[in-house]
Amino acid sequence: MTQSELDSTTAAPPTATGTGSSPDAATRETLEDYTLRFAPRSYRRWSTGVVAVSALGGIAYLADFAIGANIGISYGTTNALWGIAVFAVVVILTGFPLAYYAARYNLDLDLITRGSGFGYYGSVVTNVVFATFTFIFFALEGSIMAQGLELGLGVPLWLGYAVSTLVIFPLVVYGMKVLSTLQVWTTPLWLVLMVVPFAYLLVSHPESVSAFFAYRGEDGAGTPDVGSVLLAAGVCLSLIAQIAEQIDYLRFMPPKTPENSRRWWTAVLLAGPGWVLFGAVKQVIGLFLAVWLIANATDGVAVANQPVHQFLEIYRDLMPGWLALALAVVLVVISQVKINVTNAYSGSLAWTNSFTRVTGRYPGRLVFLGVNLAIALVLMEADMFDFLNTILGFYANCGIAWIVVVATDIAVNKYLLGLSPKQPEFRRGMLYAVNPVGFVSMLVAAGVSIVCFFGGLGESLQPFSPLVAIGLAFVLPPLLAVATRGRWYLRRVDDGIDLPLLDEHGNPSDAVLSCHVCRQDYERPDMTACATHGAHVCSLCLSTDRVGDHVLPAQT
Repeated sequence: MTQSELDSTTAAPPTATGTGSSPDAATRETLEDYTLRFAPRSYRRWSTGVVAVSALGGIAYLADFAIGANIGISYGTTNALWGIAVFAVVVILTGFPLAYYAARYNLDLDLITRGSGFGYYGSVVTNVVFATFTFIFFALEGSIMAQGLELGLGVPLWLGYAVSTLVIFPLVVYGMKVLSTLQVWTTPLWLVLMVVPFAYLLVSHPESVSAFFAYRGEDGAGTPDVGSVLLAAGVCLSLIAQIAEQIDYLRFMPPKTPENSRRWWTAVLLAGPGWVLFGAVKQVIGLFLAVWLIANATDGVAVANQPVHQFLEIYRDLMPGWLALALAVVLVVISQVKINVTNAYSGSLAWTNSFTRVTGRYPGRLVFLGVNLAIALVLMEADMFDFLNTILGFYANCGIAWIVVVATDIAVNKYLLGLSPKQPEFRRGMLYAVNPVGFVSMLVAAGVSIVCFFGGLGESLQPFSPLVAIGLAFVLPPLLAVATRGRWYLRRVDDGIDLPLLDEHGNPSDAVLSCHVCRQDYERPDMTACATHGAHVCSLCLSTDRVGDHVLPAQT
């Protein structure tokens, strides 16, 4: 897609007035990034390839290198590799149904979660979980960038943290238009800077391979052990919520048609659950580089888990020191920017979405962009890098519970049991406030697994907290759906509009209707009938209707 085409899709709309929303900001900003609503066909002008590359550009982060190094140093190579394998399998199995629904129905994961067992307000808790994911990993990547700036330019860490935060803000203001361009243009350089040194190390130091497989961890006790494998997998599974960031791009996929079916499926599989294949490879490389540093570099143990030092040492084997340092810093900065624009963007969507539903007010995405960046900066200044494994291991339990519950509702409750409606629903008035199927399942799965993680169920079960979260999140949704007979999924089955929601290929309809509240035109899936005016009302105006004036009554 050309830049002119990208620009043409984001022309500013006319002013609108919505109940409880800030008229100009709410409408203009929503039409840019669709914070609270379905992404319409008229906006989705990108090809399947551009969407996929944009989504995969967001996984350029260097946190994988640090995670791989940390779990290898703690548990040894064998346990770390098995842990990474467990992580990859879980992410692929849970990520597929979520990615499919997002690309097929053009919804972000919060909108999917609403109709997949949580309810209109029940999914707010998952938004908080996701927002937490974004600022944790923003802080982690910002810390890595600050390390690079300190090493290359002598910038103090505290100032590097601030710089790595502030530089992201202007890049995220314009949403998908700027993000897609940034990801497409920076990916080739990032690949070269990352792959070349690793390939060089394999060729020039073949003995490093055997040393890698023989490594048993920092204390030498890393013999093969199921508990260590699961502890390693638990740290890696803190990344399970990454599928939500992939979905923030995948929702802009073009309609699936017989003509583009193969390209469509390829893009969805690679940019959806397929992200974990790239992530797992980076974790293995990070561990490989850490082992090499420990064996060959001065003070290697102290810096083995810091990606900037991992690449710097290899670059020094290839080129003059000044150039090696420059390229290491460039790699760190590019990687940090590529992922942190996604972290900041997705986090701002999550916070804004939750706030608007709870309060009925739309403050603007940029307000929560600032909030998300501020929290991340506090984490960086608190030196979160030093207790990374504990933070990620704890967070993994919450992320696993959410993602597995939603994936189970789609795969089992929708397609096998038929108790959950197959077509996703997200509009206020169509859903109950809270659906116990997903909401209770997640709270129980997360709560019990966190207790297990901190040893509350005994030391012998402590390493198994990820399995506890997965098991409960998989078993409870079908049990509760059967127990409630699917009663709490839909408050209404009829949205009061006499037009089909889907076209002849099963894609969301592109029929255009006018919202009588904000005076804007929106596509059919975003609209319902108004309870009091007999006209149409859009999902944002429903969200900001604090008195429920436009919300359709429940159907018996």
